[in-house]
Amino acid sequence: MGKPKIMTILEIIVAPDPRLKVKAKPVDGVDDDVRKLMDDMLETMHSAQGIGLASIQVGDPRRVIVVDVSGTDDDPDPLCMANPELVWTSDEERLHEEGCLSLPEHYAEVERPESIRVRYLDETGEIRELEADGMLATCIQHEMDHLDGVLFVDHISSLKRGMILRKLSKAKKQAEAPV
Repeated sequence: MGKPKIMTILEIIVAPDPRLKVKAKPVDGVDDDVRKLMDDMLETMHSAQGIGLASIQVGDPRRVIVVDVSGTDDDPDPLCMANPELVWTSDEERLHEEGCLSLPEHYAEVERPESIRVRYLDETGEIRELEADGMLATCIQHEMDHLDGVLFVDHISSLKRGMILRKLSKAKKQAEAPV
């Protein structure tokens, strides 16, 4: 048996924050440092009861995402992806209500391709391709958007986006205000 993994719960950046608009840089390969990031991101995502997390959301500018859309009654089925890239998207679109750990308690309907094929490096550094549809496809696309500084609210009307970001900004100021 190897030594047990020590995982850290990372702080999730909440919008509005300029760090969420950073464009992530590709990793050169998957080494122990990238694997540690993946493990910490999974731990952070699960503890926040999310189904996806991008490295940008925890202040790391590398192109890494983790997703796990298994239900609470299912065994965890996490996917760790470095340098994910869409190699195919379906013409059919899917409308789905999305939320985000960086925009807590805010949701909006977003239209994205129903099915995708994504190429990425897994946690061992192997090049993989995965075809996904439904919730998994939506989640992967949502997290990949983060790597390019795009939030799900960037896909909705500017009026709705403005309302959500103003509420988050107000909540942030109230949280930071001295008691």
